[in-house]
Amino acid sequence: MFIDCHTHAFADKIADRAVEQLINYYHIDTSFGGRLADLIAAANAARLDALVMLVAATKPEQLKPANDWILTIAGLSKAQLEAKLQMPVYPRLIPFGTFHPEAPEWEKEIARLRSAGIKGIKLHPEFQQIDLAAPELLPFWEEVRRDFIIMIHVGDPVVSADNYSTPRKIASLLDKFPGIRIIAAHLGGYNFWDEVLQVLAGKEVYLDTSSSLPYIDPALLRQIVSKHGTDRLLFGSDYPLQSPAQEREMFEAKMHWLTSREKDRILGDNCAALLEIA
Repeated sequence: MFIDCHTHAFADKIADRAVEQLINYYHIDTSFGGRLADLIAAANAARLDALVMLVAATKPEQLKPANDWILTIAGLSKAQLEAKLQMPVYPRLIPFGTFHPEAPEWEKEIARLRSAGIKGIKLHPEFQQIDLAAPELLPFWEEVRRDFIIMIHVGDPVVSADNYSTPRKIASLLDKFPGIRIIAAHLGGYNFWDEVLQVLAGKEVYLDTSSSLPYIDPALLRQIVSKHGTDRLLFGSDYPLQSPAQEREMFEAKMHWLTSREKDRILGDNCAALLEIA
């Protein structure tokens, strides 16, 4: 299978603004659009079998509208989605919900996601200004630890131990909540890869390849993969910053030393098992 575990799409009315924010924050240009139709077109071109679509509520008042949109998309059949987008939809679409600790009724949102069968929740600590080490988040971790996959953006263009998300903070969560299923995006921490090798690689956490392969030192990449193994590595493009096809090319070039079986695990088999899809 070929599965992209890390893509983004936005409601049409905010898509252009959202992509502009990504470009300005990360200083990475992109020619790809942020609408769902744009994502599906890129996924079709890459011949994906499935993809995980992510959103993040950057303000408390955005939580319910963001999840409303996710639940609307999740509730559409393949035929209904194709009719809505006026295009074929080849991959299976798996939307994750979102969370914000300052939303007054966030527990109801978690319950709503759970009852709808949503498999995961996305956090972007930097954009949401959520410190992963904050004690105020303890009720959230307890609520989601058993039945949700938690996709967490980790890292930042500015490297500091005070960042909202760091590999060390992910490692602490793993120690406090055994069995929690976390995907630490960007190979465990964008720009924090030395720390990933020290404190995160080898732990029971999933790492994805998104927004990491073009930037990490090749020797350090190989060390992290060697220490972590390939059973908990996932392919991710970070669309719309990269397309799945572009990321696949980068993956083949940067991780050429892997065996065919190891590549198959990363490109889809691991994610299929995590998501419990065939």
